[in-house]
Parts: sequence; structure tokens; C-alpha cells
Amino acid sequence: MKGEKDYCNLKGNEFMAYVASCSSLDHLSPRLLRSSSNKKGHQAGRRSCLQCCLGNGQLQAPSSLLMQEQCGAKRREIVLQLGFAALSLQGLASDALAETGGKEDLQVYVDDVNKFKISIPQDWLVGKGEPNGFKSVTAFYPKEDSTSNISVAITGIGPDFTKMGSFGKVDAFAESLVNGLDRSWQRPPGVAAKLINCQDANGFYYIEYSLQNPGEIQRHIYSAIGMAFNGWYNRLYTVTGQFVEDKSEGYRSKIEQAVNSFKFT
Repeated sequence: MKGEKDYCNLKGNEFMAYVASCSSLDHLSPRLLRSSSNKKGHQAGRRSCLQCCLGNGQLQAPSSLLMQEQCGAKRREIVLQLGFAALSLQGLASDALAETGGKEDLQVYVDDVNKFKISIPQDWLVGKGEPNGFKSVTAFYPKEDSTSNISVAITGIGPDFTKMGSFGKVDAFAESLVNGLDRSWQRPPGVAAKLINCQDANGFYYIEYSLQNPGEIQRHIYSAIGMAFNGWYNRLYTVTGQFVEDKSEGYRSKIEQAVNSFKFT
């Protein structure tokens, strides 16, 4: 589209600079989510095409070693993007205003456009939007506490990545993700990130970790990351459930159950 930067042609530091800019909370929050008056929470909006396809003709290497290095760099860039997205999405649920109704304890939210479904508590609110850097973001959160929430973020990725195994084993992937977030070594210290658990199951990488800013209560993160092809391009789905540690008893089981229920349709 005229006037928009072609992210498919960004290289190395240029791409990392873009990831850093689109990952800040200040950058994402102003018009992140629009509320919905229907039960499924679908609204049309501006499409933001972030295509992390660095494997184009401009990056063809003269040797297999250079090709391997570039492939590894692409993997690291996408992992870092996921990590920064986790930080960026912490505040998005408070911008969602739509409420769903019903009598059952759980409801199945179905997104027919983005081809996924997820079971969430019946009385949780739903918001949907398309902020910069994401093709779609959907948030679910309880009315009384927007600090505990679940988000489904979708980004486009290049043709080199066809399955989660393209990023390497889950252990290495999880360590790269969490280490990329950790800033506790800085002076003064920044956010402390700690990996708790990870596993590879049913085509998804499940990663559990904690984040804590200096002077703030620890935040617990539970994520499921999977990949799907929509007929035109590969898309990475990041399902992130989070709650502050002192509310673990009230939300841990609900959030883990919801994240584990996520499926492609």
C-alpha cells in the first residue's frame, strides 16, 4: 500500500528497530481495541500487514554457512518479537468494553475470520482490534479485574517457517523468548523474566514464565504458540494468559484451562 513501509524487505538491524518500535506499550495502546456489541465481538478494521519474510531475493547467500546464519537470525527476530509482544499486550484488556452474557460457566468464543476457537468464562468481556504490528488481537478479561486477562495475537510470518519446529526445539525456543525479555542484569535493573516450564504438545509450544518490574508485584504468564496457514500465508498465533501473583488462586486454573482449550477451526 502506498505510504506504508515494506517490512518484507527489511534486513537485520532495520527489522529489529521496527520490532522494538512496534512492541512498546505506548505505541500500541492508544487505539488498540474497539468494543463490540455482538457476542462474537467481530468488527472490521484496518489491516496491518507485518510480514516477517526476510527470506527474499535480497538475502540470498553465496554460501550455505551464511544462509544458516541468516535463518538463525530470522528465528531470533521472531522470538524477540513474541517476547516484546507479551510485554506490550499487558495493558490491552483495559481498552476493551464489550460484555457477553449467558448462564453457563464457560462459553466457546469462535472467530470465523481468523479460524480459531477458545473456551472462556461466560461473564468475561471481549474486545477485538488490529493494532500496528499485528493482523489481529482479541482480548478476554473479567469485568472486575483487567490485570488478569487472555489475549490472542496473530502475526504474519515468512514462508520459511511452516511449523513450530522451524523455530527449533521448545526448550531452546522458550529460553530465547524469556532471556530476550529479561533485563534484570541492567543497572539499574529492569524487568526480571524467569522461565518456569515449557512443553511441545499437539503442534503448540506451551511456555510458562514470570515477569516482574522493580517495585511491582510478579506477573505470571502462560502462553500457547502455534502456526496455521490461511491459504495465502503462514500466521503465528500467540495465546497469552496472565495474572498477578497475589490473584493466582482466583485466576490460575481459569486462565490455564482457557489457553489449553485454544484450537484452530
